[in-house]
Amino acid sequence: LRRKAERARKRRLRLQRRKHEARAAKEEEAARAAEREAKIDQTARWGRGDLPVVGSRRAEQELKAAADSVLSEVRKKQADTKRMMDVLRGLEKLRKLRKEAAARKGVCPPPSADEAFENQVESLKTLLKTRTELYEAEERALRVMLEGEQEEERKREMEKKQKKEREKLLQQKLEMDSKLFGDPAEFPLAHLLQPFRDYYLQAEHSVAALIQIRHEWDQYLVPADHPEGSCIPPGWVLPSLPTNDTWATAVR
Repeated sequence: LRRKAERARKRRLRLQRRKHEARAAKEEEAARAAEREAKIDQTARWGRGDLPVVGSRRAEQELKAAADSVLSEVRKKQADTKRMMDVLRGLEKLRKLRKEAAARKGVCPPPSADEAFENQVESLKTLLKTRTELYEAEERALRVMLEGEQEEERKREMEKKQKKEREKLLQQKLEMDSKLFGDPAEFPLAHLLQPFRDYYLQAEHSVAALIQIRHEWDQYLVPADHPEGSCIPPGWVLPSLPTNDTWATAVR
């Protein structure tokens, strides 16, 4: 009876110690989760622009580095949790094999031992499942944040590209206008071609002139394959280069 009482007391102490260790591990994991949440919140605030930073490029690099660091830590925790689940499954298989071997020898453990083992395993499984769900939620949040940041980066690159295209088109228009009407910087108001310049650019300053010019052009709209005409060109038709010196002299 004394031996049984001593074994029961030791078993209770072991269970209490395991519960204490599990509770301490849970509290430590909660603290780590709070720290990760703080990092995620800080990186998200950087991504939204809530925190003042010096230089957009530096802010983007800090955001990506912080997000990658947190994501790497979450993935490591997921791998550790998966490994612990595999260890639990291995322990269950090992105990089952040992019970079968002991049963063949006529030795059977008491039901209380089976119950204590199953309770402890279920408690650990529940804890690991909770951790797995927490890590998956954190990973989803990080992925959403990173995808949003990548989308913002793609938008910024697209805006830069569109800005360059607009500047290029504007430069082409200026060059074309310079070829047609001369350089505006060197174009005096009393120049001989000033009336022609005013005439061809009147649609840019008058809606009535624009409507009238468009009406005149619409009278000659034909399909591209029409045998008696051609469609209106999308821009200015630049003159061809002089074919002889006399013509070049006249152009100059």
